[in-house]
Amino acid sequence: MTSRPEYLPEGLALLSDVQAAEYISAGLLEGREDVPSIALNKVAEPLPGDDARLRLHRVRDLIDDALDMFRDERPTAADAWLAPRLHSTLRLTRREAAEKRLWTYLALGVAPDYVVWRHLSEPRVAGSRAGVARDRFVGAHYKQTFARLWWAAELFRDGPDYRPAVVACGNQDMLNSALRLDIIDHRPTALALVGLMEKGTVRTGREVNALTRAVNAAAATLMYDVIAPDTEPDGEPLRDWIEGAASALPASRHHLPEGPEEERVPAEAVQGLLTHFEELFADAAVRGRTSDQGV
Repeated sequence: MTSRPEYLPEGLALLSDVQAAEYISAGLLEGREDVPSIALNKVAEPLPGDDARLRLHRVRDLIDDALDMFRDERPTAADAWLAPRLHSTLRLTRREAAEKRLWTYLALGVAPDYVVWRHLSEPRVAGSRAGVARDRFVGAHYKQTFARLWWAAELFRDGPDYRPAVVACGNQDMLNSALRLDIIDHRPTALALVGLMEKGTVRTGREVNALTRAVNAAAATLMYDVIAPDTEPDGEPLRDWIEGAASALPASRHHLPEGPEEERVPAEAVQGLLTHFEELFADAAVRGRTSDQGV
C-alpha cells in the first residue's frame, strides 16, 4: 500500500496538473507505489511567507490521526470527522480554497497514502486490480479528496457550528451530489437539506439524490435567496479567525472545533425552505419507491 511521503517540507506548496501528471502513475493509482517526495518537492512551488495556516505538519498530523482512528472502519466514516477539522486547521478564505494547485499538492505531496486508503475501490471485474480514480488527486472541488471535505465544511456549517457539515458528510450521496450544485452557496438551502436528513425525511442515497434533483430543478423558477433571505455577509469574523491561526491550538480530536464567529443562518429562513423542500420531495421520483409510499 502507498506509504506516507519520506520527505515533508515545513510548509505547503502548489502543484499544477501538468506537474502532477508525472507522479500519478498506474502503480500509485493501484496503491502499489509511493510518490517520490523529494523529486516532487523540487518542482512544487512553495507558498511564500511564514503563515501559520500553511504549516504542513499541522495538516499531516491531523491526517495521521484520521488514519489511526478509522483504520479498522469503512474509509467513508472518516469524512464527517475530518472535514470540519481540516477546515479549522487550514483556515482559508474561499478565494484561497479555490486554488486548485494547493489541493493537488496536499494530495500528492502531503498525504497520497490517505488518498489511496480512502478511495481505493474494489475491482469491478474478476482478475482486475483495485484502483483510485485520478480525480481524487487532481479533480474538481467536488471530487478531489481534500477539496471536497473543505468545501463541504465551508458550505454546510452554520456560522461557527460545524454540526450540519458533519451530518452532510455522513451521507456520501449528499456529499457527492450537493457540492456540484450552485444553490448550495445559499446557506439556508444547505441547512434545509441537512434538516430533512435530521428529520429522517430522506434516509437512503436514492432519496438524497431525488431530493437534490428536485430542489435544484425548482431553483430554475424559485429564487431561494429571495423567499428565504440570509443575513448580510460580514468579513470581519473570518479575518479575526484567520489572524488567530498562529496562536490556535490544534483542532480537537474528540470535540468539534469552532469555525469563524459569523452570524448564524436565520432559523425562519431554514424552516421555510425545509417545509417547501419536504413538499418537493413528496412529489419527487425516487427509484424503487412505489406510488403509495409516503415520506
